[in-house]
Amino acid sequence: QLSSKGPLPPELVLPKYLVSEKLDGVRARWTGTHFVSRSGHLITAPSWFIAGFPAGLPLDGELWAGRNRFEWLSALVRSRGRDADWKQLRFMVFDSPMAEMPFVERLHAIRAGLTQVSSPYIELISQQRFSSFDDLIHHFDTLIDAGAEGLMLHHEDARYIDGRNPRLIKFKPRDDAEAVVIGYKAGKGEFDGLMGALKLRLQDGTEFYLGSGFDLATRKQPPPIGSMVTFEYNGLTSSGKPRGARFLRVRLPE
Repeated sequence: QLSSKGPLPPELVLPKYLVSEKLDGVRARWTGTHFVSRSGHLITAPSWFIAGFPAGLPLDGELWAGRNRFEWLSALVRSRGRDADWKQLRFMVFDSPMAEMPFVERLHAIRAGLTQVSSPYIELISQQRFSSFDDLIHHFDTLIDAGAEGLMLHHEDARYIDGRNPRLIKFKPRDDAEAVVIGYKAGKGEFDGLMGALKLRLQDGTEFYLGSGFDLATRKQPPPIGSMVTFEYNGLTSSGKPRGARFLRVRLPE
């Protein structure tokens, strides 16, 4: 994971990557007849929503309702929600599981397959190339200021991989902040008998649990109540809590 606050890898040949916005949606795969989640569970969409979707073209993408609406969207998809609410969604396509084709050829095949589709609820995510890192950072900062989650950099020759792809780079901002430790949550499973999460309070009074980023030694001997810790995160949820928070360090007394 990269950050606008740090340099991009010097070995990255930027013109070889196609760049798109990273959407904060619900991952979905179109099988040709219905949606399934990344883990293979059925996602039930209204029949009118998928009417006209390509029957012979499997697609990978995200159900999306616009920026900063993930929690509302996730609740709608999980509960099936009101059919009328699905009118606010689009299926944003970013790939297709055609394993033998490089990414750039898969894009051409998707674009061709969608030319006959008239549905307003499916769209191919815009992809563009950059030859200058300065231009890429400017584009990144512009989108972040507008509420985007980040960028995806996909190598033109990458084959489709069902899982983590080393030739697909997430380019997201990372903020950091400090909070006071006010409690603990016991660990479960592999962390049974250890600290599972810190209960933290921000300066504005917001309280939340921080459960990732800890090594085993810290879980065995967590920061004491009243100490200050530094964590990193990816923006805030609609309730004002840090999203994707990860422990960095205990702040030393000044």
